[in-house]
Amino acid sequence: MNTNSNTYTVIYSIVLVVVVAAILAFAAVSLQPKQSENVKIETISQLLNAAAQADGAFEVEENVMAQYAGRVIDAYYVNGKGEKVKSMNLGKENLSAIEVATTSDLKKQNDIIKQIEKGNTDLLANLELPVYILDINGTAVTVIPCYGAGLWGPIWGYLAVNVEGRHIYGAIFDHKSETPGLGAKIADEPWFHEQFQGKEVAEAEPYFAVVKGGAKGAINAVDAISGATITSQALGTTINTWVGYYQPYFAKMSVPAEKCCNECTSDCGSENCTECNDCSHDCEGCTHDCAACKEHEVNSEEE
Repeated sequence: MNTNSNTYTVIYSIVLVVVVAAILAFAAVSLQPKQSENVKIETISQLLNAAAQADGAFEVEENVMAQYAGRVIDAYYVNGKGEKVKSMNLGKENLSAIEVATTSDLKKQNDIIKQIEKGNTDLLANLELPVYILDINGTAVTVIPCYGAGLWGPIWGYLAVNVEGRHIYGAIFDHKSETPGLGAKIADEPWFHEQFQGKEVAEAEPYFAVVKGGAKGAINAVDAISGATITSQALGTTINTWVGYYQPYFAKMSVPAEKCCNECTSDCGSENCTECNDCSHDCEGCTHDCAACKEHEVNSEEE
């Protein structure tokens, strides 16, 4: 074949493109498991860092998956009605089987939230909001995520709260493309995260806010980042929105302990028992999925 002909050039170009595409496709498929594992590790590291700010903080170790498996009490998804819809694999016996909701999963839920905000409330039952319950030095700490739009791209984070979702132990945030030295400080500056420690989530909107001056010391607000007003406001909106959709779940976790424990101890395993959401004492024999009851068990073991 004449190497100077147009036909040769076209065929050569086609073959080259096909070969390069095949190599890239093979590389992408081969690296996908490793990439997925790295995303999972990053997610676990972030939620551990939020929980690590609780009283008696611990150090997040290099092997975060093993540390997570050792501390996680339970992990599951709840819908917008506060109902548990499915459990996650905790990886107690196989670390590679650990299930967590990554940022791509959070984006899907945020898209559903946007539709609900537009009035499509039927989608509340379709939400799958992650809940992680960790044993932090004998205390059951609940970690929930938030996800939304920043100035230049998505922002997200994790709040570590008590079982009833009112007291904030700690928080951690991240972003994809906020301005370095300004909006990016939501991830880079420890002082910003430290503001959340000891704050409270209000019982009605606004549940939480990120505002200039911290709303003059309001218990449910922190200082915005100077020079990053839009990112700060966006983060405040993100936290407030997601916390709002977790309220039905936290409301179920705030059932009076007397009622709950009477049901559990008198008729454990029955339909009534599964409705119980907050056992703070006398949990022996209770088999339902009760985060606060597990907290009691952890504390009892410590004693």
